[in-house]
Amino acid sequence: MIVVLSMAVALWGLGAVLRIPRKARLYMVGLLYVAVLFVQVALPFGHPLRMATGESAALWILIGVSAAVAVLYGKVVQGLKARAEAREQAEHVPVVRSEKFSGTELERYARHIVLREIGGPGQKALRDAKLLVIGAGGLGAPALQYLAAAGVGTIGVIDDDVVENANLQRQVIHRDEDIGLPKVFSAQKAMMAQNPYAEVRPYHRRLTDAIAEELFAEYDLVLDGTDNFETRYLANRVAVASGTPLISGALAQWEGQISVFDPANGAPCYQCIFPEAPADGLAPSCSEAGVIGPLPGVIGAMMAVEAIKLITGAGQPLRGELLIYDALWGETRKIALKRRVDCPICGSGVPG
Repeated sequence: MIVVLSMAVALWGLGAVLRIPRKARLYMVGLLYVAVLFVQVALPFGHPLRMATGESAALWILIGVSAAVAVLYGKVVQGLKARAEAREQAEHVPVVRSEKFSGTELERYARHIVLREIGGPGQKALRDAKLLVIGAGGLGAPALQYLAAAGVGTIGVIDDDVVENANLQRQVIHRDEDIGLPKVFSAQKAMMAQNPYAEVRPYHRRLTDAIAEELFAEYDLVLDGTDNFETRYLANRVAVASGTPLISGALAQWEGQISVFDPANGAPCYQCIFPEAPADGLAPSCSEAGVIGPLPGVIGAMMAVEAIKLITGAGQPLRGELLIYDALWGETRKIALKRRVDCPICGSGVPG
């Protein structure tokens, strides 16, 4: 056993000298443990190699179980610490905003203020605006980052998911250290670090019929970055009923699309264009079909641009238009959209 322990120490020390990452060194020691355990189990009692590595497999099994318990305990402690930090972050008091912009804010938003289409009044409109983003994943991540950076005063984010390793290929608002943390708290942490003048309201829950109407009533504009049709249709119904503009983005492998659904201003709603959800298998999710990493950043940033245009009155938002971006071939195209008279959500036959 002393020989094995000496080998483990030597491997660890050599890895440290060579600056091998700690995780890789743990794998090396783990492989040594597996090899020793295999020797103890596979070779007959009394074999020289088995005698040299401790004689009994029971002791090594006990060591392995103890190590596994220690690692599990560490993970639990790390998770509890992350949740505690997230709770503290959720209770973080943002910088108090006065009626006038401070010198720091004027410097921060200077590139907006010099834009003729935005100027001081537009930047103030951004500061006074309240936006809700549904989903803190691929589309929500860049949209949230740019909205916070742009100086939007109040940003709500609702998502019931937690950060996973597979998210980090494209959901750039989250970090490796955030794995296991609810996405809304991870996003809030990043947004507040970027712009403490923003108020971020995290809702760690799924958007449902029970809360949607009351939640939407608190916001001027909604961005839908979800990846399931049930939530998309729900968001559309409530947005139409409340007269709230809905910016919707979608992704599929190399292609993204975005539109502003706003029947209160003559544009169609989401269900006008997509009367019903596609059959199973016809519209696979990103986890099933894959998605190129930067694509959510392109479409999510476009969603943030549309939000800024709607708030400030700049330019022409994508009302009544669907913009499609093909990343594989570097092409964009627009499709004109029209309201459907028979739409069950916003058609002429709908009461009210």
